[in-house]
Amino acid sequence: MKGVVIAGTRSGVGKTVATLAVIKGLAAEGWSVQPAKAGPDFIDPSHHEQVAGRPSRTLDCWLQGAAGLRRNYARGSGDICVVEGVMGLYDGDGSSTAMVAETLDLPVILVVDASAGMESVAATVHGFSEYAAHAGRSIDVVGMIAQRAHGGRHESGIVSALPEEITYCGRIPPTDALEIPDRHLGLERGSESPLESDALAGAGESLDFEAIVECAHEPTTPTVDAPPSSASNTVAVASDDAFCFAYPATIERLRERASVKTVSVLDDDPLGPCDGIYLPGGYPELFADSLAESQTLSAIADRAVDGCPVLGECGGLLALADTLTTTDGTTHEMAGVLPANVRMHERYQALDHVELTATADTLTASAGQTVRGHEFHYSSATVDTDARFAFELARGTGIADGMDGLTEHRTLGTYCHCHPESGAFDQFLNGL
Repeated sequence: MKGVVIAGTRSGVGKTVATLAVIKGLAAEGWSVQPAKAGPDFIDPSHHEQVAGRPSRTLDCWLQGAAGLRRNYARGSGDICVVEGVMGLYDGDGSSTAMVAETLDLPVILVVDASAGMESVAATVHGFSEYAAHAGRSIDVVGMIAQRAHGGRHESGIVSALPEEITYCGRIPPTDALEIPDRHLGLERGSESPLESDALAGAGESLDFEAIVECAHEPTTPTVDAPPSSASNTVAVASDDAFCFAYPATIERLRERASVKTVSVLDDDPLGPCDGIYLPGGYPELFADSLAESQTLSAIADRAVDGCPVLGECGGLLALADTLTTTDGTTHEMAGVLPANVRMHERYQALDHVELTATADTLTASAGQTVRGHEFHYSSATVDTDARFAFELARGTGIADGMDGLTEHRTLGTYCHCHPESGAFDQFLNGL
């Protein structure tokens, strides 16, 4: 599957809109498009899925390692993979867009804000291209998209100044209809605030999709054989508006080794028989009232006390705690499995790639094993004095005092989101 990376000069330059316009336009011309996202984000991929009609692949060197990243790319399907970058092309020490492009040997199309420039836009593209050699990186900036650019003299001034080796892939005109609403954890999800189809189609009218396809090429990826399916165990996975941050690759990995049934904790779906429970991240604080009354969450607590393996990541950690206090000061009773009281804040409390070392055998790692992930949360936790932690932090903020992974019974709650290429979910499945 050939691919191309849509990168930006910085955050906020319009990479997501450009990526969505490219996905929609290529699909309209008959291409089967596999979307992907550089970095650990959950929000942008939700918008990709709305437009492409298939889950977006997560590509992160820190979470997956080089081999794992290539395997995850290879598990995608389609004629062409469109990879949206993270921040600016070279930004990020754990896994920048440049690192992802270099690992896969994929070409880069640079999105540049052209709202207040012409020849300087071309100079920016030239500088980003030349910087790769200066930084000792094997990155090929082959094209550019002019974001927020008008036609006529504005466009022609940009095109005439571009270096010959840079392909002009078109422009996206400025329009308010292409703005995605924000909330405290970034943009709203694709299912909540999808961009209007007509607006995206209009954005793509001035893009050159033939040129974009010409820029793409086959990456360096391994051949991935489908693993044998084994469904002797059943894993219940929370999936609703409160628990909506699960990597598609995680669900794929669970389905390779177990029978997966999704349950809505908000709608009080019956939990039924299961051998393990997974509560992914999401927005439990927005549904604290409902969770406090949830019979499904109470059933999960009962199963945890009975020794059923329960894994909660970030939002799952919040739901498994004793209480959750929202920003208005209201305290809500949660599952009460883990000895912690959680409080939401107006500003984020942690945002980083994370590295954890297991202090003893736990659900996602053996003693001494290292697990990588990422954290992004607006909450903090106050834990009981006798709380037990499963991990020491080599990088990241964690829960308290350089530790993460509250553990009780066979339940593990952590602020760390893991990708299956980290091995964490294999350990979880092996323990069922």
